[in-house]
Amino acid sequence: MRTTRRGLSLVLAVGLGLVAASCGSGEEKKPAAEGSADGPVTITVGCQPPKSNPKERTAWDADVAAFEKLHPNITIQSKDAFPCINPDTFQAKLAGGTQEDVFYVYYTDVQKIIKAKQAADISQYVGSVKAVKDLRPDVMGVFKDGDKSYGLPRNNYNMGLVYNRKLFTQAGLNPDSPPKTWSEVQEAAKKIAGLGAGYVGYGEYSAGNTGGWHFAASLYARGGSMVSDDGKTAAFNSDEGKAVLENLKKMRWDDNSMGSKQLLQWEDLMRMMGSGKLGMMIGAPDVVQSVNNDFQGKFEDYGVTAVPESDGKASLSGGDGYMFNPKATPEKIKAGLLWLEFHELTPGQGQFNYERSKEQGRPVGLPIPDLYGDSAPGKEIVALRKQYATVPVDHFTPYVEAQSSITNKLEPPKAQELYAVLDVAMSAVLTRKDADINKLLSDAESKANKILAKNT
Repeated sequence: MRTTRRGLSLVLAVGLGLVAASCGSGEEKKPAAEGSADGPVTITVGCQPPKSNPKERTAWDADVAAFEKLHPNITIQSKDAFPCINPDTFQAKLAGGTQEDVFYVYYTDVQKIIKAKQAADISQYVGSVKAVKDLRPDVMGVFKDGDKSYGLPRNNYNMGLVYNRKLFTQAGLNPDSPPKTWSEVQEAAKKIAGLGAGYVGYGEYSAGNTGGWHFAASLYARGGSMVSDDGKTAAFNSDEGKAVLENLKKMRWDDNSMGSKQLLQWEDLMRMMGSGKLGMMIGAPDVVQSVNNDFQGKFEDYGVTAVPESDGKASLSGGDGYMFNPKATPEKIKAGLLWLEFHELTPGQGQFNYERSKEQGRPVGLPIPDLYGDSAPGKEIVALRKQYATVPVDHFTPYVEAQSSITNKLEPPKAQELYAVLDVAMSAVLTRKDADINKLLSDAESKANKILAKNT
């Protein structure tokens, strides 16, 4: 879902604005991959930005023209849709083999597609993409099954802690040194709540499946898991799971730092953050963009760091990329890989053409996607972001610096159904002072096991 909404499985189709594109003429730079597909070939490629998004559409079309000039034997037929995946038709297209030659996917669908043999094995061709060796192993691993590869990433992100730097300063806290532990979050939240009526130190979701989603984010950061390794049983009724709820119960009832209004959903916390009265919330870096664009906040007032205590552990993550129609010929696969390297994986080109993004008036400087980590391409992308930044890059430094020690961890199977179950536990501890955490998790575990058994 969208990172700033109900979860992760609907993510970037609706809104990060990172699909765009390369240099307008394409003559100054060549894609990292040398060589070409064999003979004239036409490929269909999904997720062209829609006409309702003219800036990204223009950039995409310019990139297609530049790419075809570099590779005169390849023709790209772009297919647009909004959102890029329509749940009502996506599975039918996969089952019927009518998806594009190079089709767009969310991370959460990749393994199901591989197991259903609805994507081509590109292992013998993917070595031509030089960038593959520099991709983060956990990112590239999303598209692998054993030693076989089935696609390439376009975007990835993981959850962090979004905080109001302005409120930190007002409360006597250092905005350049945000909390690294939940104890530090508690102390900071109390000071921010103490600024006066209406101020909330820390906000949390507990309705509309968003509570269960954030439970998972906090659980992963503590080293816990939502389900067993085989995905057949729940694993959240653990010491880590109990710690998540105990921490919230303390902040809500002992510290009074979370405010009295609860049963909050996505838009509630975003509005509170935009109003300047909320100190902290869990969220990916694009939360800051949404708060700025849609909820009257200002980029300069916010910062992002890692989810507390996630160092050396994991963070709830997601993203998207491309896979190949199993009917695609070797020539189409080779051509598609050339396009993906050109448009999605080369610093300074395609989605990483920050110079053009700045000229178009689009925000530059958010620390996503992070496809390469601390490798050479990753460092080059970070430098380009800083060079053409339109938002305060330094405000994301704590988040960026933490990434090298955090593993991306995807949503569990049957995520939305499990999140709905855990909404009950989240809402209970935030609305009832006498909530029994052990019973809440035990009841949730029982319901989750039934859901997972049905899925199996």
